[in-house]
Amino acid sequence: MVEPFLEGLTLTHALSDRRIFIVDHEILQDCPSMPDLTICAPFALFFEQNDGTLIPIAIQLFQDKADDNPVFLPTDSKYSWTLAKMWFNNADACVHQSAIHLAATHLIMEGIAIVMNRQLSQSHPIFKLLKPHFHLLLPTNTRAFEKLFAPIHGWTEGITNMGITGLNHIIEKFCEKWRMDIDGLLPADLMYRGVEDPEVLKHYYFREDAMTVYEIIHKYVNNYVKLYYDDDNDVIDDAEIQSWREEMAKSSAEGGLGLHGVPGDSEKFMSRRQLVDVCCCVIYTCTVGNSASKLKKYDEYAFIPNYPSKLIGEPPKDKRERTEDDILAALPDKATVMETLKIFKLLAQKHSESIGHFVVNCVYDPKGVKLIKEFRDDLKKASGIIRTRNKSRMISYLCLDPLEIQNNICI
Repeated sequence: MVEPFLEGLTLTHALSDRRIFIVDHEILQDCPSMPDLTICAPFALFFEQNDGTLIPIAIQLFQDKADDNPVFLPTDSKYSWTLAKMWFNNADACVHQSAIHLAATHLIMEGIAIVMNRQLSQSHPIFKLLKPHFHLLLPTNTRAFEKLFAPIHGWTEGITNMGITGLNHIIEKFCEKWRMDIDGLLPADLMYRGVEDPEVLKHYYFREDAMTVYEIIHKYVNNYVKLYYDDDNDVIDDAEIQSWREEMAKSSAEGGLGLHGVPGDSEKFMSRRQLVDVCCCVIYTCTVGNSASKLKKYDEYAFIPNYPSKLIGEPPKDKRERTEDDILAALPDKATVMETLKIFKLLAQKHSESIGHFVVNCVYDPKGVKLIKEFRDDLKKASGIIRTRNKSRMISYLCLDPLEIQNNICI
């Protein structure tokens, strides 16, 4: 089916060259939807062309093979292929909004922030390190949930196919699988997904810029932890930090946060490196992770056919030729489009100081202050590097310039 799109390669060769990629939204299997609307649970194959461009080459809109669930291809009629891509992107948008933005940044970080406030005193050095990145997180989430979960006129019910019940379903399934030692640590996440090699997906600008900033965050956190912990035994003997880890990892049934993959051994932090990883996860997620998931929202969602958060009717179940009228019939009405534009324009704006610049400053130790200054200097240099990169890129990727990255999660 797909070899005609592989620029002369066989499928086996394209796989061995690591030029075939898959996006599998199995998480959407059996996901509830709004009345009279549908959510697909698709998967799609993508191919990296010789010029580095990534293109879709096959889409199946539901998980189980069936006569009414064909594989759509670029050689299908123009509007049939377009409609298949729109329904795939509608599913992708459901995952993006509920799992990647809301759950992976706002909700998981809220839990960690609450546990930190319960277990670490305000004079604790790790509390001082992380507090600026939790600034406004809880009030932001409280206010957002009023808008997201309002019945009938709420954002989720108004502009998505999933509605409130579907949103909760996706979040629950996502959090069951989320692991701090993989999903929360960028190098591990890239390796797990097989895209850590810079020769794979040459135009993967997120990886390039995110790793630049992540390495700066890791250097800052590592040096900061070394200021207050001379060796691994100091971490082992810190009762507050051990209680923090215990409550993060303890199951929700036992009153804990229930996070999987919290670094540690024998249910304890056993090294400085493990503590550094947790702090890197928090700072990276509250800054780079959140900004990457939100700052391009208007660019993607504002032209509705490109990345539709809501589609009307049924997805195509056969490969008969479609028309432009079929595309238009799938799009929401003008009022919904206008509401979509307003919401994503708001969400895509920067609402805090840039990373490294704190509204709430907790560190006054001269050695710690010096590290913060070095952190800011490194970020300033990274900004220059990323701006230079963008001059030669096919499309400018601006959202991970440290000047654009938010220092904390607020919207």
